[in-house]
This record gives sequence, structure tokens and C-alpha cells, in this order.
Amino acid sequence: MPIRQFQAQRMHAPRDFQAIANQPVCVEIGAGKGKHALLFSGQNPEKQLIAVERTREKFLSMQKQHGLEGQQNLQPIHADALPWVVHALFPAQVEQFFILYPNPEPHNPAQRWLNMPFFEFLLSRLKTGGQITLASNIPDYIEEAHQQLIEVWKLPFVKEVIPADSARTHFEIKYLERGELCQQLIITKPEGCTTRFDDFQPLQGQTAAAAE
Repeated sequence: MPIRQFQAQRMHAPRDFQAIANQPVCVEIGAGKGKHALLFSGQNPEKQLIAVERTREKFLSMQKQHGLEGQQNLQPIHADALPWVVHALFPAQVEQFFILYPNPEPHNPAQRWLNMPFFEFLLSRLKTGGQITLASNIPDYIEEAHQQLIEVWKLPFVKEVIPADSARTHFEIKYLERGELCQQLIITKPEGCTTRFDDFQPLQGQTAAAAE
């Protein structure tokens, strides 16, 4: 399906927005209660991970567990991911994005990640050679994203079946215990990949007051 251009300049900053430094980071979108974020940051102490979650209850659960475990390289963020990414991230700043078991949007396919104009902006924040991991338990979701990568985005990727003993998120554990097929696409930003947002600098909260 055709993808229109994302209107980044129209995004208001999330409430209580705080800017971040322009240094290499990994970002998890829709981090839930933080199981993967806590595991990843514990296993990769050399990497800085920002875990973004929109739902307050889930964010507070992640924040509480982070307080108990205390990883210095993990920063939980309570915000809607789209405006946060626009206001916070710099071009080619992100080493890896994780989008694990997103809402499949059964009644609104245009809101699926690889169908959204925003995906081009997300790509602009990824460094060359950086990766996006998109996981789902819904075969049609993965197949559609697979086709979008070939036909629209023209990006290299690997499609993998997630092992039955994987336990990165609470959803993943539940789906695998049910015997469901869980798959992931690992998408790489190749050398020479350009977007219309490569020179777009973060708004860094300039319109935060307007959002309130």
C-alpha cells in the first residue's frame, strides 16, 4: 500500500517531556512491564536502553522493578512513542529498536508499524547498520510486514521463528506456552539508505507547553 509522508513538525511533545543527550542508544517501543528491557540492560551493560511505554499501569510496574534491580543503563519513559521519538531522538542515533508484540490493529491496518508514514521517520533515527526487531505471534502481521519491506521500504531483513524457550516478554511467554507460532523480522538499515528526515533535528520539547 502507498505510504504518505509523515508530518513530524505537527507532533506535540509528551507531557513532562525531558530531552536526552545525543549519544548512541537502543530504544524499546511498547516496553510493557519491562521484562525485556530489564533483561537486555542487565545482559548488555555497555549499551544504553530507553524503554518507552504509554500505559501508566505498565510503566509504573516497569519503574518499580527497575528500582529494585537498579540497572544504570536503563531509562524507563512514560510517553506515547511517536511524539517522544520526534522530540527526543537525533538522526542516526539509535543502534537498535525493539518492537516486541505490538498491537496488531486488526480493525485499522494503517496503524501497523510498517504501514505507517512514521516508519520512515523511525528509520531516519537508526544508524547505518542498526537494526529494528519486530516480533509478533500473528502470522498475517509478519507476512504483511515482510511484503512491505520488499515492496515499499526495500530494506534487507531476516525472518526468524522464535524458539519455544524464549522468554523476553510476558506476552511471548504466554504465546509460546500456548504453542503459538512466534516470529520476528530483524530489519537492517543498509549503507546509503536515505530518508526525507535525515536532516530533521529533534524538537526537544519546544512545543511542550502547547501539549498541555
